[in-house]
Amino acid sequence: MVNNSTSLREIPLREKSIVFVGFMGVGKTTIGRLVANKLHRSFIDVDQEIENKYQMSTSEIFKTIGERAFREEEKNFIIACCQQRLKIISLGGGAFLQEEIRNFCLANCIVFYLDISWDSWKERLSILVDSRPVLQGRTIEEIEMLFHERKDTYSDHNSKLMTDRLDEEEVADYITDSLKMAWNLYD
Repeated sequence: MVNNSTSLREIPLREKSIVFVGFMGVGKTTIGRLVANKLHRSFIDVDQEIENKYQMSTSEIFKTIGERAFREEEKNFIIACCQQRLKIISLGGGAFLQEEIRNFCLANCIVFYLDISWDSWKERLSILVDSRPVLQGRTIEEIEMLFHERKDTYSDHNSKLMTDRLDEEEVADYITDSLKMAWNLYD
């Protein structure tokens, strides 16, 4: 018997879902939405979807069911999303730390790492700290250490873009243009 189903690895490059990774507050959601609009694709913000399911913020979810349960929910949801075609998916800053998520995304999607320098990122800290449970109760030194530790994890990607000194529209245009050029080259 011949199996006519297409495995995820056989999905044409043009149809693969695109995953945005990077440190919290780098702009994955904002840029993801813009890229989704430019490419006429559906956008999925993983954290927002989990918050909708539990009807509470990520901070409240961490307090109520714990980080471990949140991470398991996150993993299951991301793996389900990455099996779909033509999606733009924004991962929470800590999701890519899970090896299973990282490997699944890299094997089945196009992974864009949105990078930012510490100096540029720390300018955003005051607007991020209340909504990011991982930042709460940490000193600036501890947050900087976390920032640099996570850069190693994000180094597994298909493409990287330094977002310093670029606005969201410039980043989205660059990514969209890069994808279209790659699709034309490799199709």
